[in-house]
Amino acid sequence: MCVFDDTVKISVKEGDSVTLNSDLTEMKDDDVIQWRFENTLIAEFNKRADRFTVYDDVLDGRFRDRLKLDKQTGSLTITNTTTEHAGVYQLQINRVTIPFYLTVFALRLPVPVISRNSSQCSLSSNCSLVCSAVNVSHVTLSWYKGNSLLSSISVSDLSISLSLPLEVEYQDKNTYSCVLNNPISNQTQHLDITHLCHTCSDSVHCCGPTEAVIRLVLSALVGVATVIILVYDIRSRRAERDQAHIHTSGT
Repeated sequence: MCVFDDTVKISVKEGDSVTLNSDLTEMKDDDVIQWRFENTLIAEFNKRADRFTVYDDVLDGRFRDRLKLDKQTGSLTITNTTTEHAGVYQLQINRVTIPFYLTVFALRLPVPVISRNSSQCSLSSNCSLVCSAVNVSHVTLSWYKGNSLLSSISVSDLSISLSLPLEVEYQDKNTYSCVLNNPISNQTQHLDITHLCHTCSDSVHCCGPTEAVIRLVLSALVGVATVIILVYDIRSRRAERDQAHIHTSGT
């Protein structure tokens, strides 16, 4: 998505109305105005023909009952905005094109999810984690240690997934949190190290279920083999003693 230096940038919060101004005080008799969103025609006004049309059913109807075109200035108003209305608009007056970029900040963001970066056991002293958020736009995802910012990543595109890694020690007693925010809203997820991070000595917790079962089966087999060896050794020693006793009695 290209946003040029001469683009008019406008930001609103979800649910607000916004007007994209043509900067005309009054249209001339031969003026033709067209409004496009992402290269799709959504409204046009031919002053000479006095023809006024709003195409609010295009793009799956995301603009339905939301577009108002000022017949005097050609300015376009979008009511009850949602994040689906964010993006690039083009105003074409006769042969002149003016680009607009609209940002719509979500009132409610999803809660970020913290997960272990790998389900496999590790002999490392560090626990590898990742914080993620899906289908977000115009947000920043950050890791905090207490109140101190550790790392962050921002996105201005529409509806993408974000992820941010973090490594902590297994015995770390500090408090960590992952925060997803935009200028009007934020969501925080706190890290529970004891729940997500286990050393490989806690194999049932640390490893995946399949590996844990394999380890338990192997441990059981080793135990059985040990018992068999001990029984065999006891019986062998008893047989040797019995044989020695018979030999002594015969003599």
